[in-house]
Amino acid sequence: MQRSLRLSLSLTGAAALALANTPIQPVAAQEEDGSAADLGVMEINLKDAVRFNWGFQGALQGAGTPNQAGIGAFLPIAVGENSVFFADVLLNANFADYDGTSSIINTEVAGTTISTSTRLGYRWLNGDRSWMYGINAGYDSRPMNTGNADSGVTLYNKESAFFQQIAAGLEAVSDTWNFNAYALIPVGDTEQRLNVRYLGGALDTYGLDVGYFITPELNASVGYYYQQGDLDDADGSGVQVALDYQIADGLTLGVNVSYDEAFETRVSGNISYRFGSNSSAAETKKKAWQKPTIQALSESVKNRNIRVHDAAAAGCDYSIALGKNLIKVSSTTNKLYSNLGHPYNPKSRVHATLHCTGGTGYPGYPWDGSWVGWQRIGSKPAPWTPP
Repeated sequence: MQRSLRLSLSLTGAAALALANTPIQPVAAQEEDGSAADLGVMEINLKDAVRFNWGFQGALQGAGTPNQAGIGAFLPIAVGENSVFFADVLLNANFADYDGTSSIINTEVAGTTISTSTRLGYRWLNGDRSWMYGINAGYDSRPMNTGNADSGVTLYNKESAFFQQIAAGLEAVSDTWNFNAYALIPVGDTEQRLNVRYLGGALDTYGLDVGYFITPELNASVGYYYQQGDLDDADGSGVQVALDYQIADGLTLGVNVSYDEAFETRVSGNISYRFGSNSSAAETKKKAWQKPTIQALSESVKNRNIRVHDAAAAGCDYSIALGKNLIKVSSTTNKLYSNLGHPYNPKSRVHATLHCTGGTGYPGYPWDGSWVGWQRIGSKPAPWTPP
């Protein structure tokens, strides 16, 4: 009897000890953990998760960039076991600047033009799929119409411009951090006349953005960029901070604040919505696919705008009246022209309005301002002397 009691107590103690060392979890939780393990990041088939997607995007004017809205598409060309080769294209309508506020410093941008952006890239995951790396390159174009000056100065001979650039970028994304380095390099005619007073130039821009996922849906980033252009007025460094929030599946809102000496402080907002082909997937699969490293494989490439600034052109522009005929002087060829298509009498007395900018007047005569006066001119324009 005592032996049986001791044996019972021994078995009870062993059972208690075993129970104490056994993790106690609800059945539902065990099943959930099992499901999550079955659909972990290593088990994801990228051919299921990385699909063609398209949608709409829009942004408010920023530092050298316009108000814009358009459509875009991500096209996976080849999806491997751990990588994707892709094309990413955007088509945007560029609209006019806010009244009295120039996006390019002095001259207001007028609407509407169509800009394009194309990227080819390659993205891949590391061995344990904790990081996504990427490289991309492409071409961008931006036609631009011009309007008035935000300073209220009347501008004549408003012209349109067309800018182009080639671009390259590097990416790295984990579930916590994300890095994006980029280079925007204008090509072709990078400096163009916008009106009688200002020239416009596309900016070389080199930058690095460092982001942190506060949650998988909320990303905050800080960036540094260096910009330079043929006009030299905007050369220098700048900083920017951005916040992007995915408020629903495929819908993202963002705000960006930048500062540099040329553009000073600029605040811009953006929105994008992408229609994916995975909307019918099971919720358990969606949860696995929503990891930042997997989502980054099919996201649109960032930093693609052609950034433009303007600067006052050195020299003078003229409006000369000879009787009822309008005469114009070219500050580049130094010649007088009549709107009637024939030379004017070189001994005539003309009424002239002179507009000089950039602190330089007629060649050899510094002058900044405007004046109206009478001047006898020979067959080749003589130096102007303010009255």
